[in-house]
Amino acid sequence: MSFKIVVDSCCDLTAAMRNDPHIVSVPLTIRVGEHTVADDASFDQADLLWKMKESPAAPSTACPSPADYLAAFEGEAEDIYVVTLSALLSGSHNSAAQARLLYLEEHPQAQIHVFNSCSASAGETLVALKAWELASSGTPFSAVVGETARFLDRMQTLFVLETLDNLRKNGRLTRLQNLITSTLGIKLLMGATPEGEICKRGQAMSTKQALAKMVELMAKDLGHVGRKLCIAHCNCLERAFLLKEMALKECQFGEILICETGGVSTVYANDGGIVAAY
Repeated sequence: MSFKIVVDSCCDLTAAMRNDPHIVSVPLTIRVGEHTVADDASFDQADLLWKMKESPAAPSTACPSPADYLAAFEGEAEDIYVVTLSALLSGSHNSAAQARLLYLEEHPQAQIHVFNSCSASAGETLVALKAWELASSGTPFSAVVGETARFLDRMQTLFVLETLDNLRKNGRLTRLQNLITSTLGIKLLMGATPEGEICKRGQAMSTKQALAKMVELMAKDLGHVGRKLCIAHCNCLERAFLLKEMALKECQFGEILICETGGVSTVYANDGGIVAAY
């Protein structure tokens, strides 16, 4: 069966994924002050970081429309697997679900499944890779859906951000978390709940210490053994390699991938942010 993996642009693609004809990214849009930025192949991370730094207002993002997803579905692929941002953080999942129903009306022979990643960034990357690996090996549609869903249920997402300004501006932090980070300078180790909401997993006095705590959590979770670790970084490759080095010493991952954040992930990770999923 021919297949296609459709992701929204919060899925931070590796270089190999960007060049794979089976993978299609549907862009979100970003608004910073008077500027509108498309999260597509034209995205300029340095320019967005500068615009965010200069803007007193919070940047905002807009999810793709059902029509955007419909355009991505078009083609010869009979099996289509869609991976979206957490449905609790974005309307992207709802748009994809609506597009699926519309597409099936015109293409009843197609098979489409929309995965709610309950994550973002590196988490979406791993879900998309899992579906791609299974589909590439000739696994039937229903089995790809089932195995990818089981993988997703076990997946963990953790992140450490140099600044939580954009999460704060967009109301993603509690009043206590905002006080801790802005007044005391403490770095929070954050994660995702099983439902896809942001939660606190720990805190430290420096980013390096927070990354060390992240690795401690990974090492305690024996479910990581043999799995892929994906590290997405926002303009901090050296920090990403530091996390990889710590993970290699303390954990038993089968493979470690490093990728750069795209537009939407850059908005929330901000300069120096690290997102890891396994």
